[in-house]
Amino acid sequence: MSRNSASPPTSSPVAVSDAKADSALTHGLKQRHLSMIALGGVIGAGLFVGSGAGIAAAGPSIIIAYAVSGLLVMLVMRMLGEMSAANPASGSFSVHAERAIGPWAGFTVGWAFWVLLCVAVGLEGIGAAKIVTGWLPGTPEWAWVALFMVVFLGTNLASVKKFGEFEFWFATLKVVAITLFLVLGVLAILGVLPGTDAPGTANLRGEGGFMPNGAEGLVIGLLASVFAYGGLETVTIAAAESENPVQGVAKAVRTAMWRIALFYVGSMAVVVTLVPWDDPKVVEVGPFYAALDHLGISGAAQIMNVVILVALLSAMNANIYGASRMACSLVARDQGPKRLGRISSGVPRTAVLVSSVFGFLCVLLSYWRPDDVFPWLLNMIGAVILVVWIFIALSQLILRDRMEREAPEKLVVRMWLFPVLTVLALLAMLGIFFLMLRQPGTRDQLMASGALTVVLAAIGVARQRRSVAVKG
Repeated sequence: MSRNSASPPTSSPVAVSDAKADSALTHGLKQRHLSMIALGGVIGAGLFVGSGAGIAAAGPSIIIAYAVSGLLVMLVMRMLGEMSAANPASGSFSVHAERAIGPWAGFTVGWAFWVLLCVAVGLEGIGAAKIVTGWLPGTPEWAWVALFMVVFLGTNLASVKKFGEFEFWFATLKVVAITLFLVLGVLAILGVLPGTDAPGTANLRGEGGFMPNGAEGLVIGLLASVFAYGGLETVTIAAAESENPVQGVAKAVRTAMWRIALFYVGSMAVVVTLVPWDDPKVVEVGPFYAALDHLGISGAAQIMNVVILVALLSAMNANIYGASRMACSLVARDQGPKRLGRISSGVPRTAVLVSSVFGFLCVLLSYWRPDDVFPWLLNMIGAVILVVWIFIALSQLILRDRMEREAPEKLVVRMWLFPVLTVLALLAMLGIFFLMLRQPGTRDQLMASGALTVVLAAIGVARQRRSVAVKG
């Protein structure tokens, strides 16, 4: 049967197999969990620490960089929200890619994302351990990473509700922290915070002007900002285990839009207004610490260390969850080893365990092979999120037309100005690839991520052809 036939989308083999896997999972996530998972996914260590390098490169124009990349992320999330509200699935964009393009596409983007999340778990564990060893010098980093792994392995093995509760409170702490930062920053900018004078536009215009390093600096800042937004996709994975998947993902995606603008663009605006962009502290200890220190907040360093630790642990928890659900969905669609998809008491425990072990292996490689294997791993995942976004856009472009013909009532969330904005988003992603090729610091990441994608695509195509031959 043609993939473009008029049969209902939910009757396709892809939808049926993934629905079976999702039905075996428990539906213990509430709307408050989904909302905070979406919100927590926006606020990560990339914002608190990684944004410093972007500010150092772009200067005050980092505001434009985050606004542009934030607009792109809004479009991607709207596309993903449209597809996920119409067909909630724990495999999220992997399922959508398989339905739209073919099994090889679902295989490629699903396993690429799984690798990304597992390596990220290791990186976040290392970052969290460094903070704790700073408080408790002499204790081994690997032991702290192992402890964090055990804790989140336990929460994810227990039940999805336990994961949701942990993530709810982690996200709440991050939201409170960044809200307080924004409030203090705005009060200081207005000159009404005790002990501070209004800075006006001095820092925005001084030291080289609004764009001190020209277009090249803005480009570097744009590339740094794009990858800080990774993590939002997890909410569409979690939606499949919520009490009301359709309404849940629709609401979570819609509310995530303005939060992107508020937390990312707002934070960057506050930082570069209060602190000179070339202040060494912006890169050395992070822009948020630099801003708090500028305001004379006592204990700013320790406050930010606690916030960053929470952000890292939250990301570890969410990424173990996301990796396990993606693996489970892939196996349900015959895209991976069957043992990995075993579900016990509503939890894909084997997938949780394997994803955690893979993440800890990445940590060990950072100690065993810090000069060759570990940097290669980091480069390999450097541009994977862009690959995911491209598959999301292509899938939405195809599925939207199909959905309007076959089941228009399922379009609870609609992409704005379709297909114009979808095409523009695709062109923007291709533009980012071109910019990465031009920059020595990102060229290796693009090539390594491209190699991973090509290898997975080749395996996916071979598997698809073999499956067709067997059925034929």
